[in-house]
Amino acid sequence: MTQQLQDEFDSSVENAEAWMKAIQERLSINDNTKGPRSALEARLRETEKIRDLEPEGTLKMDLILAKADAALHCISEDKKHEVLSKLRHIKALWEETAIYITHCHSRIEWVWLHWSEYLKAQDEFYIWIHNMRVTLEPDIELQLGLKEKQWQLSHAQVLLNDVLNQSVLLETLLEEAASLFNRIGDPSVDEDAQKKMKAEYESIREEAQSRVKLLEKITEEHKKYSANINQFQSWLNGVTKKLNCCIGETTKSSAEDRLKAVKEIAKNIRNGAKKLKHLENQCADVIQNTSPLGAERLKDELDELRKALEKLKLLSNEEEQRLLKIQQSESAYKSQAKQLEADIQEFRKGLQKLENDLDPGEREKTEDEFVAQWRKCNATRAVLAAEESKVERLKAQLKELLRFSQDVQPHADSVISAIREYQSVKGKTSKMSTDTETQLSRLFQNPLQSFGQWKLTVQMLLETPEPALDQIEAALAESSQFKEKLMTLQLKKDLLNNILGEEKAKSFLEEVAEASKEREILHKSLLQRKSKLQNLILQHKDFDAAFAPLQKKLFAIKAKLDLENEPQPNLLGKKTQLQRLQMIQDDLAEIAIQMEEVEKLVQSNATHRHEMNQLLSDIQALKRSLEVMIQQSEEHVQKHWAFNDKLSDLQQWITATTEKIGSYQGADVKQSNESRVADLERWLAEFPDKEIQLHLVEAHGQLVMENSSPEETAHVQANLDQLKESWRSLKELATGLLKRWQLNRPMADKKKIAFVDSRDMSGSVDCLDLNHKQEKTAKGQRVSSRVKLLLDFEEWLQGENTRLSKILAVNLSSTEEIKTRHKELEELQARVPDGQRRFEDLLRFHPVIGNSEDLEDLRYRWMLYKSKLKESMSSPITGSSEKPDRFRKKRSGGMCSFLHRVCWASLPLQLLLLFLLLLAFLLPLAEKTHSCTLANNFARSFNLMLRYEGPPPT
Repeated sequence: MTQQLQDEFDSSVENAEAWMKAIQERLSINDNTKGPRSALEARLRETEKIRDLEPEGTLKMDLILAKADAALHCISEDKKHEVLSKLRHIKALWEETAIYITHCHSRIEWVWLHWSEYLKAQDEFYIWIHNMRVTLEPDIELQLGLKEKQWQLSHAQVLLNDVLNQSVLLETLLEEAASLFNRIGDPSVDEDAQKKMKAEYESIREEAQSRVKLLEKITEEHKKYSANINQFQSWLNGVTKKLNCCIGETTKSSAEDRLKAVKEIAKNIRNGAKKLKHLENQCADVIQNTSPLGAERLKDELDELRKALEKLKLLSNEEEQRLLKIQQSESAYKSQAKQLEADIQEFRKGLQKLENDLDPGEREKTEDEFVAQWRKCNATRAVLAAEESKVERLKAQLKELLRFSQDVQPHADSVISAIREYQSVKGKTSKMSTDTETQLSRLFQNPLQSFGQWKLTVQMLLETPEPALDQIEAALAESSQFKEKLMTLQLKKDLLNNILGEEKAKSFLEEVAEASKEREILHKSLLQRKSKLQNLILQHKDFDAAFAPLQKKLFAIKAKLDLENEPQPNLLGKKTQLQRLQMIQDDLAEIAIQMEEVEKLVQSNATHRHEMNQLLSDIQALKRSLEVMIQQSEEHVQKHWAFNDKLSDLQQWITATTEKIGSYQGADVKQSNESRVADLERWLAEFPDKEIQLHLVEAHGQLVMENSSPEETAHVQANLDQLKESWRSLKELATGLLKRWQLNRPMADKKKIAFVDSRDMSGSVDCLDLNHKQEKTAKGQRVSSRVKLLLDFEEWLQGENTRLSKILAVNLSSTEEIKTRHKELEELQARVPDGQRRFEDLLRFHPVIGNSEDLEDLRYRWMLYKSKLKESMSSPITGSSEKPDRFRKKRSGGMCSFLHRVCWASLPLQLLLLFLLLLAFLLPLAEKTHSCTLANNFARSFNLMLRYEGPPPT
């Protein structure tokens, strides 16, 4: 039977080798790119047929591998080497044949695609040559005007740019042709064909360039002519504008100046006739390259310019004659206007002097100065009445100037301005006299008005329940000042009669006497209120002496509380911070006792009552904040204590287990008895539970790091990293020891050992080991799901406890708030059955979870929450002073944190599966030194690349 298998293997190898050599011979016949396109297409079809035979070769190789596998299981060790040698030889020959098939077909296909793309680009180039030659053959058409010639030139330049841009395509085609000629040697891409394409392109480019140069010359000539026409038109418009400025009555210059300007314009018109003659000569040249309609337009344009120049010349001569007549009447006008201006200047000087004497100045004036100013205003009125005759004389002189044709508006403006100044000084004098009388009346009325305002202020001050002492004293000082002012007004009786008149003065003095009586009454009332306030101040001092220390103590406690917000570096610091917070709570209780003593000093004072209420509100707010901080500090201490305990327990177990396994490390494998193997298996059975405990320690460490200082966070992270490293070292130590024992024990004993490690799977894959591995995986998944139940319930209980604490922390001040709290408590009570169901699920899985301390802690917290909720339901008015549960645990991250831990727990199993998959793929290549991927560099052997939108050739 063994010889038959070996013969079958040898026969299949010989058949496959003969088939591969035949394929290589066919490939060597077709492995050539030289020759015409039809021959290249035939070779391409032949290589495609050979490539289609590649699955047949793969089938032969699969048959050889099957035969070799069957023979290797039955032959002896001496013949295995020969079978493996033949197998390596046939694999190498097949790989060489497969690579040759791919490369040969790819090379021929690439050259064929290259040639097809070149022919397509060559056809496009010759089509462009034909279209461009058809476009450039007709002669240049004559255009209507400059704009049409510029459009024609722009079109020719576009064609030239298109021709120049095609040079890049030509160069590419020439390079492609040279490259193809080197590969295929076909005459269609030889040097003659390349020179022909280049010559045709050169002829098209020269034709386009000559056309552009001719059009540029025609356009430039027309452009210069148009510029000269525009320049002449501008000159003609400028001269016309100057002449229009000199014509008519609107100009402000003299007749002599206008006459000089008109003569200068006539000289410019004679020079313009010469310019027009030059334009006629230039127009004849432009008409030769212009269409008939355009030439007719140019001639009409020149005729219009000639007529405009003749009209301008005639108008200039007429204006010159008119200006000579106007010049004779200007001398008489100037003498009369000069006399009028002199009289106006003299009249204005007199008005200016009177106005300066009336200037009141910016400073405040006394009563005597106001009287003197009033008398000066009356004298100025008499002088202005005498100046009325000079105003009439100026009006008569202005009427004499109106007889002349010259513009008298400036002189009329001067006369009107002088009359306005006269009226302004007259009005200013009258207004100043009235204002002076008003100011004198106001000076006498000011003391009475100020007294009226002061009286209202004092009456409001007397009606105030508790006025300030300094306000009373200020009002008394003002009362003394008003007494002096009122007495002074009564002594000015004669002055008031002269300014106001007897009737107004009498009425005013009666008002002053009445104000003096009212002042005396208010002064007495202020003195009485001052004595009462002085008695009240003595009572206020006792309250301030007792109230100020309370405020200082409260501020000191706030400062201490603000200092306790910083995270603590270690567990001792957190315990110390908790003690400090409790001491601050005692200090706050002492302040509450002292508040009762100060309450007795408040009496009926509203200000003191407001201050006491404000202080009491601050104490209550500080008390609530302190209780929250004490609760958080207790939680932080509890979490840190639990983390240290769990970390210490796991470290001690890892150390003890490492020492025990290390004691077996040096023992002789052959002498290892059954008891040591049993001990090792028992320790390895504890690994899944301890790994779950490791994840719990990491979760507690995360909670501790969230509420610790950066230094403590780094210390906790270092402990966790050290714990993970110890755990990894322990697993590697146990795995290595068990692996060494497995390799040196009989197969019957190996079936009893069930330990899964990814590094133990590089040998043969045993069915029993795979079954045991699946059982371990299923067990790990069950443990992971039960740990998830524990974390979910703990997170749910934490959320419910937080909601209850927030509800109880609100102070109740109305019936609506009490009803709202009762409704929220009923909602929490409705979710208690759901929580009880979750907790009973945890109790059923207790043997799997294996951490009795955590479960007992969770049981206690659950009972404490239910009793707290029940007590709150029976007494819904419970205040915020109720102490929250100190054993609450905060889980950061929620479901995401749990999934993260589950992924880390399942990572070894995933790595094991990936390792087995990789091992299965690498077994056939264990003896290979190269692969097709490394040898296939044919795609990078070409420099020239054309566009190709199909699948890759290799």
